[in-house]
This record gives sequence, C-alpha cells and structure tokens, in this order.
Amino acid sequence: MVIEVFKPGMKDAIYDRYTERGRMLPEGLEYVSSWVEENGSRCFQLMQCERRELILHWVKEWADLTDFEIVPVTVSPTNQDQA
Repeated sequence: MVIEVFKPGMKDAIYDRYTERGRMLPEGLEYVSSWVEENGSRCFQLMQCERRELILHWVKEWADLTDFEIVPVTVSPTNQDQA
C-alpha cells in the first residue's frame, strides 16, 4: 500500500504529469487500484511487485511532488479464499 501525501500546491502538477506521462511504473510493478481522500490531499494506491526496489524506483519519479509512506501488506487470513 502506498500512501501519497501531496506537497502543498502540487495537486495540479501531479495530475498534469500523470496526464502527460502516465504512472511511469517500472516493469514488474503492477498498479492494482487507488483511492483519493475526499479533500484531495492524499492518495492511497495498492501496488503489487516481487521486489521493493521497484517501488523505490517509481517513488523517485514523483518525489518532487509528493511524499510517500510505503506499507507492505498481504492478504488478510479472512480473505485467503479471495486471493
């Protein structure tokens, strides 16, 4: 799970870059889904990969516009049948 906290005044620049370049994911990093906080200040993205360095490479592409918290997650034991 990636939590992006948009730097002050950068929300428009984030969406402009996304429109121009897409997510800029390195090969092997899969975007699953995302949610934006109602006030638009944070984005919660679910990503999937085998190697943490892929996420770190992706973070470098956006670090000038947003701060990141990366939280490794796994499927809950109560949802194992959905994995």
